[in-house]
Amino acid sequence: MDLTVVAYIAYLLISVGLTVWVARTLSRNGRIFIADVLHGNEKLADAVNHLLVVGFYLVNLGFVSLYLKAAEDIPDAASLFEALSAKLGVVLLVLGVMHLGNVWVLNRMRRRGIMERDNTPPVQPQGWTAPAGA
Repeated sequence: MDLTVVAYIAYLLISVGLTVWVARTLSRNGRIFIADVLHGNEKLADAVNHLLVVGFYLVNLGFVSLYLKAAEDIPDAASLFEALSAKLGVVLLVLGVMHLGNVWVLNRMRRRGIMERDNTPPVQPQGWTAPAGA
């Protein structure tokens, strides 16, 4: 079997495995943030979490697919490992950036939810007063 094909197979298996692992980690731990932002609405938190995970898979698996093509043929085992390390390094960097982006978005959502809770009066207003000077 051609070593380029071996590199493709190894790259796909490792990249897809890493993508699934990161997505599951984000899903499991991100759900807590989303539920907090949505004031404990579990059904909505699950739905938003699922949509975020689907988007994460689409972006990362799309990138993995687009980045599959090897620039040149792989003649020996050393070249195989070099090509795999370069490709997997880029995939890991993209996964890391996506992970940090997701954490940043979740943190922003959580902060906004905390600010909204802090700005909500403890009781509903009971009436209106006329503006001063009227």
